[in-house]
Amino acid sequence: MPHVVILYTGNLEAQTDMGALCRSIADTMLTIRTEDGSQVFPTGGTRVYAYPAPHYAVSDGGAAGRAAGGDGDYGFVYINLRMGAGRSPAVQKAAGDALLACARAHLAPLFDHPCRHLGLTVQVDEAPGQVYDAKHSTLHPLFARK
Repeated sequence: MPHVVILYTGNLEAQTDMGALCRSIADTMLTIRTEDGSQVFPTGGTRVYAYPAPHYAVSDGGAAGRAAGGDGDYGFVYINLRMGAGRSPAVQKAAGDALLACARAHLAPLFDHPCRHLGLTVQVDEAPGQVYDAKHSTLHPLFARK
């Protein structure tokens, strides 16, 4: 069930490889372990999707933003991890910290650019009160341990 959805402003499309960010996030998810050392997110169930927003407004794109040193063309990346219930708060925090570190590393060239102003948010949600959760997959058996 672990899913990551990345929403980002469309102006970032030409400035960073979002497909590479998706792969890095997925690879990072597979390294996260529980307190007993077991893998938190099953390999066959790990999914990362990214969607650009073609229309957006970020912060103050007007005169006040330019007076503060911005150019009005701000970017934003929102990363949401939804995981199934039952993980400890420590594991939830470790997952969030790992995804934040991964995204910061990928986006470092944008954050380091003096003219690029960019926001990044990572949220971890637990799927509460599911009323229906069905699965059919040929991915899980592919990665099942024999």
